[in-house]
Amino acid sequence: MDTKSNFSPAGRLEPSDIWSRDADEDLVCIDVHQETHDVKTFTFASTEGKRFAFEAGQYFLFDLDIEGEPESRCYSISSSPKRSNAFSVTVKRVADGKISNWLHDRLTVNAKVKANGPLGQFIRPNGRKYLFLSGGSGITPVMAMVRELADTCEPVDVVFMHAARTPKDLIFRDELASLANRMKGLRLQFLPEVVTGETNWHGLTGRISGAYLQLAIPDIAERIVMCCGPAPFMAAARTIAAELGVPQSNYIEESFDAVIDTPDIPIVDQPATRTFQVEFSKQGRKVEIGGEQTVLSCAKKAGVKLASSCSNGVCGTCKSKLVSGSVEMNHNGGIRQREIDAGLFLPCCSKPLSDLVVDR
Repeated sequence: MDTKSNFSPAGRLEPSDIWSRDADEDLVCIDVHQETHDVKTFTFASTEGKRFAFEAGQYFLFDLDIEGEPESRCYSISSSPKRSNAFSVTVKRVADGKISNWLHDRLTVNAKVKANGPLGQFIRPNGRKYLFLSGGSGITPVMAMVRELADTCEPVDVVFMHAARTPKDLIFRDELASLANRMKGLRLQFLPEVVTGETNWHGLTGRISGAYLQLAIPDIAERIVMCCGPAPFMAAARTIAAELGVPQSNYIEESFDAVIDTPDIPIVDQPATRTFQVEFSKQGRKVEIGGEQTVLSCAKKAGVKLASSCSNGVCGTCKSKLVSGSVEMNHNGGIRQREIDAGLFLPCCSKPLSDLVVDR
């Protein structure tokens, strides 16, 4: 018998009672919880009392004002979509990370923020057997999946393998242990790299490897693998999974690294049929750019400071004000139409059609 339920409290409400990613943006923080020494969970509700309809694995793009400067960052939802009155994001403090440090130090209960979402396609497909594979704060979207499975009481066959630097860095460790005691089909594998701070650790240590995954999950080739973590972790997991027989169609990973504030992106020189000038007004910099190149790629190559993350129009991190000029922008949901109408654009997926002045 198929016992999977599509029930959600949001499903019983009128459309006007449900948060709209196109029309709504105002949130209020209703709780801050310390998860580990450098990880906090922030819970948000709609200022208008609206409910949230989202899929486990999706994220919200937060638009923040930090010291008078607009900043945007994506954070995966870590709470269950079956609890629609609010949602939570879990944020690791990043060394020198402007956004994560501001959230940890300044965001308090009753504070109001603006956000766009839910966004993203890192969503669990239908299947019988899963491997949730996470590293560091990449645990957040797959934690939402486990919490959803717990809330719906679905029969599951899930191996949850989470890697971290030390045992004290294992986010949601106690909650996962409690869930595993209740969910008979959930099996945990914790893998700290070293045992600093917990010398009596009784499990294995180290980094993921083919030998480890083959021993811990001998039927890995039969499972749908959902992977999220730092880019090097995902690269290793992707290679290992393929070597152990996981079909490419059954390996799904998050498309951007939400825990890193300003990663570099690869720059590819492309021939241009016409050259334009882009002025970054606040930095007093001018950059020559070809008509077939993105504004972000040329800015990075010239050493212009411009926060970015996904580089393909998904996350909205690089969102900027276009003071003058026009661009061809092909985004993937990282900006709303009303923001475009207000003169904002995403440099990562925009090619110039004229000389530009950017408020950055």
